[in-house]
Amino acid sequence: MINPATGRVHTSYTQTGTATGRLSSHNPNLQNIPIKNDDGRRIRDAFVPSPGHIFLSADYAQIELVVLAHLADDPNLKKAFLEGEDIHTHTASLIFGVHGDLVLSEQRRIAKTINFGVMYGMSAFRLSNELQIPRKEAQTFINNYFARFSKVSEFMERVREDAKRDGKVATLLGRERAVPEITSRNGVERAGAERIVVNTVIQGSAADIMKLAMIKVVEAMRLQQLKSKLLLQVHDELIFEVPKSEITQMQLLVKKEMESSYPLSVPLRVSLEVGSSWGAMH
Repeated sequence: MINPATGRVHTSYTQTGTATGRLSSHNPNLQNIPIKNDDGRRIRDAFVPSPGHIFLSADYAQIELVVLAHLADDPNLKKAFLEGEDIHTHTASLIFGVHGDLVLSEQRRIAKTINFGVMYGMSAFRLSNELQIPRKEAQTFINNYFARFSKVSEFMERVREDAKRDGKVATLLGRERAVPEITSRNGVERAGAERIVVNTVIQGSAADIMKLAMIKVVEAMRLQQLKSKLLLQVHDELIFEVPKSEITQMQLLVKKEMESSYPLSVPLRVSLEVGSSWGAMH
């Protein structure tokens, strides 16, 4: 897979490889290398920049939850992002009824699972399996979540009803996906479609914002005549190869362009890291 002209491995990106609109990587798939085990870390360590260069990673912080907060216009969800709080600690303090400073790590872990699970239509059965807790307790957590974030529940119901009426769903930027199964007589198929339409609006909008960010960042790099290159997109993250002389300029440019790529009612935030190998970041 090493290109004889460049001496490098090159992935291919497909615009139409996922139903939600995310870019997909193949030959080789560089979006699927695990980050939490030793093998994945060793594979990432093998990717290094050219001499005199360094890698820069720019990662959207919880972009799908930011998009959900904007779309649902939920005051409790927006508060955490507007005030720069940790969203999972904020959620835990609400659903467990404790002050944010008193949230335990286990409570935060439960809140994090619920925060992301809600977007994918996670059931009490699935949550109980993931957290290894009784199903009744899992249902209580979900009920508490929607009691505290009532606008999220209203938003999801609105998306499902619109999809049933129109047979399709659209992202923030108007990209449409047909979901005819939403009116199926088969209950399992219909329930799957109801999960799909909500996830498509949230994840699809996040994917659109990332693509806009990529365009804006590359245009700004051209205008400033930088030698840096955008190498990879891994879902919510961009990875650049940057001459060491350009690192400060690139950090400022990338953060500015990514955080302003699309106007939302809650701020998009980007975290930056540098490393001498791909594995040295995160």
